[in-house]
Amino acid sequence: MYDLLGYGQSEKREGADVSLGVQNGLLAALLEHWGLDAADVVAHDFGGATALRAHLIDGCDYRSLTLIDPVAVAPWGSPFVRHVREHAAAFAGLPAYIHEAVVNAYIRGAVARTITDDGLAPYVTPWLGDVGQPAFYRQIAQMDQRYTDEVEARYPQIRCRTQILWGEDDQWIPIERGRHLASVIPDARFQPVQNAGHLMQEDAPEAIVAAVLRWLD
Repeated sequence: MYDLLGYGQSEKREGADVSLGVQNGLLAALLEHWGLDAADVVAHDFGGATALRAHLIDGCDYRSLTLIDPVAVAPWGSPFVRHVREHAAAFAGLPAYIHEAVVNAYIRGAVARTITDDGLAPYVTPWLGDVGQPAFYRQIAQMDQRYTDEVEARYPQIRCRTQILWGEDDQWIPIERGRHLASVIPDARFQPVQNAGHLMQEDAPEAIVAAVLRWLD
């Protein structure tokens, strides 16, 4: 388990390329470093796009692939993301307390249930402070649909067993995108999850655990 470059607890360096265009190469290198030539991959959001690109571009073979509300089918990007991309410099200069309120509201929009401040903190904290705040807007500015466009037409070429879990209440990426994704991947299994938003790991972790355990059996 690892954080994408520029996300979570990974390095957040000014000027770094943290786009989807580099993430798949890093995943491919990690799989080689770990000696995993047929991994069971579980990937969420941009992790899903990364896993798909590593499979289709870098030739990484998986024993199975579980995708959870992945960024995979155009168009993607919430209204907030699209707005920030157009005005990234202005947002980067927000006072810290306003920025924290923005990030809190943004993440809460990905959760269907009521989440406490303590529950939200692991998602918000990496994007705060002198390092985290500019990194937050840096990674949004680098969100570019062309990286999924590069592989979307190749989804029928996916070579591993694939299951897709999607929160029925996902406000960031509508469930219709998930149904379409499942329809173009050979023999893909699609599972809608009730009462779950984009952060299914918060809303319905038991659904993920059950689906993965059944899949691995």
